[in-house]
Amino acid sequence: MATLARNAPSLLEALAAVVGADQLLTDETERRFHGSDVFNAREVPVAVARPGTVAELQAVVRACAAAGAPITVRGGGASYTDGYLHSRPGGVTIDTSRLKAIHINAHDAVVTVEAGVTWAELYEALKAQGLRTPFWGPFSGLAATIGGSMSQNSISHGSGVSAESLLNIDVITGTGEMLSTGSAGSHNGAAFFRQFGPDLAGLFTGDCGALGVKARITLKLARRREAFDAASFSFASFAAMHEAMRLIAIEGVDDENFGLDAALQQGQIGRNDSVGAKAEIAMSVMKTASSLGSGMKSLARMAVAGDRALKAASYAVHYIAEGLNDADARAKIALIRKLAAPHGEEIANTVPTIVRGMPFAPLTNLLGPKGERWVPMHTLLPHSVAPAFHRAITAYWADNAESMATHGIYNGAMFMAVGASAFVYEPALYWPDARSLYLDRMVPADHLASVPAYPASAAARAEVERLKAGVIALMHDHGGAHLQIGKVYPLLDGRNPAAVALLRGIKAALDPAGILNPGALGL
Repeated sequence: MATLARNAPSLLEALAAVVGADQLLTDETERRFHGSDVFNAREVPVAVARPGTVAELQAVVRACAAAGAPITVRGGGASYTDGYLHSRPGGVTIDTSRLKAIHINAHDAVVTVEAGVTWAELYEALKAQGLRTPFWGPFSGLAATIGGSMSQNSISHGSGVSAESLLNIDVITGTGEMLSTGSAGSHNGAAFFRQFGPDLAGLFTGDCGALGVKARITLKLARRREAFDAASFSFASFAAMHEAMRLIAIEGVDDENFGLDAALQQGQIGRNDSVGAKAEIAMSVMKTASSLGSGMKSLARMAVAGDRALKAASYAVHYIAEGLNDADARAKIALIRKLAAPHGEEIANTVPTIVRGMPFAPLTNLLGPKGERWVPMHTLLPHSVAPAFHRAITAYWADNAESMATHGIYNGAMFMAVGASAFVYEPALYWPDARSLYLDRMVPADHLASVPAYPASAAARAEVERLKAGVIALMHDHGGAHLQIGKVYPLLDGRNPAAVALLRGIKAALDPAGILNPGALGL
């Protein structure tokens, strides 16, 4: 590390020569901001490089490789698992926010983007041509980038996990070489087919940047469907909600689903009480309606229903189904309604109608409904294990209720079915504590002004750390899988030794000096 410190001035000079002095951030506040995420802050990078082209991106990696400087890559910055935070001093953070090229090939039904394009930007570019990707972004898509989602794996809007929409990827290795996967890897090939030989593209999905730096990503395209219908249901128990979600998932008729417990429902509703928020929601609902009449009907139903039933529900699940036409979409929702009816009660479809109109919401949910700090956790479980995990985590909250009350900590949970086989259980913790530099910059200023601020509470933070570790251990005990593993979830613990050896061998081949996001994936 002493060698790296001596080389730091020459490294900074080399990086400035690549990206320009104005795109190399060395100010302490900027470095601290880029060295923090939703929940945590670790080693402060020595610099933040902001390449504007793929050639500059590759040159930045080569300069860091020559100096032995650790690299992390920051996309939209919505990580809560230390995904782009440095575990070693002397590192360089690559900010991809200037890598914005989008090339739409409607004839071949593919789109190629640079790593810094956000899901919201791609969504709007494709919408103009009546197209979209099968998976089209997480809820945080105003900030979340496509490069980041490939590294972390994302779910929310559209079908499956983000990686399932991937065709080919251009990746820069730890030695600065450019690697192209699938059909794009041939000297005269085009990026249109992923399974040309072993699935090399798959290596770089969910790798948290530990195996390579994403440069360009090619995704599948599909025709955009304007016709949709939506439905919401309340359930008296987790068991009833989960069984309905399991049965609906097997049918494969929904395009989006998500469930909320009572705590998250209260928070979500609380954020939409202002006149400005309601006006924005109304405009968005009208924009996504198939006609003026249907839009007005949706707003009328929302106004009549209000949010009373949702606030009273112990659990609520929301569905959106697209169709070739209105009748097709209604038929899909009719099947969902039939499967949910024996287990719960239908309520006003206000929430999914809003989500359809505003799929990418401002990042107000980085704080709790009253300005509290927030950290989510998540696990993916087989349906057969989800009930046991729910019982275990419910008992865990009960065992820790006294200490949580002492520190003003409370919990909520979100749920989602991913495909027919996986159930996402995402608990979250909220607690009163001072906001970080990250939150002051990422959360919209008008929202910050509308919620309380709290003094720093080291004791509450320490208790949250303890509770979080306990929840992750419970997830591990139940065989849970994870997206955005980062440096938090235990990928290698208890893993098949042959699989661990293979992963370490791949890491050594692609990143022999170990400069790519050290510590990610446990490597």
